[in-house]
Amino acid sequence: MRTVRLFLILDRLRAATAPLQARLLAATFEVSERTIYRDIVTLQAIGAPIRGEAGVGYQLEPHFFLPPLSFDADEMDAVRLGLRLTAARGDERLRSAAERAAGKIASVLQTRDHADFMDAPYRAVSRMDRDRLDENDTLVQLRSSIGRRSVLNLTYLDLNGCRSERNCRPLGLTVFDEIWLLTIWCELRQDFRNLRVDRIEQIGPAGRRFRQESGKRFEDYLCQLPSAA
Repeated sequence: MRTVRLFLILDRLRAATAPLQARLLAATFEVSERTIYRDIVTLQAIGAPIRGEAGVGYQLEPHFFLPPLSFDADEMDAVRLGLRLTAARGDERLRSAAERAAGKIASVLQTRDHADFMDAPYRAVSRMDRDRLDENDTLVQLRSSIGRRSVLNLTYLDLNGCRSERNCRPLGLTVFDEIWLLTIWCELRQDFRNLRVDRIEQIGPAGRRFRQESGKRFEDYLCQLPSAA
């Protein structure tokens, strides 16, 4: 139905970080580009602040609020399980944030969906050292530094007992079954390195920030992984 497609187009535009071309939207929804052009005109006519033009791409104006769309069963399961995984494996702030997010999502769902979402039969457990995560704010500091793009001075103790000082750019975090892994750009080695968060002994700010540079970003590191080929 066209009405459903209009809402889905808005949803795609809301999630996009760059303009979406009509041909990509047409391929996604299995319609012609001309149909997408008409849909965009319709959405603009009813007040959706979509900017762009044919051949360039379309995107929503920044800070535009869209009413939350309903979730299908798989989407609800994915969101709830993801939040429970975050709560199980994150620091205290992440756990609290996951529960707040779950409450906000549940508050906009229909009554039956609200109960299904909050009582979903999924459980997430972790073998991480919970006391260490709670007592040590390393993960909180790293998440903040990644967001602010702050260069750090780290003291790191590897699995062989060798201690090193590292001046680095914190790029991203990956959570595994029992550990968090920090990906950095090492200023000394001029290369990517992965550090176990639980092996980081000290964190100190270097007093400067870094800019995103091609070849030194988290996405550049991910592209080097075998699974990305």
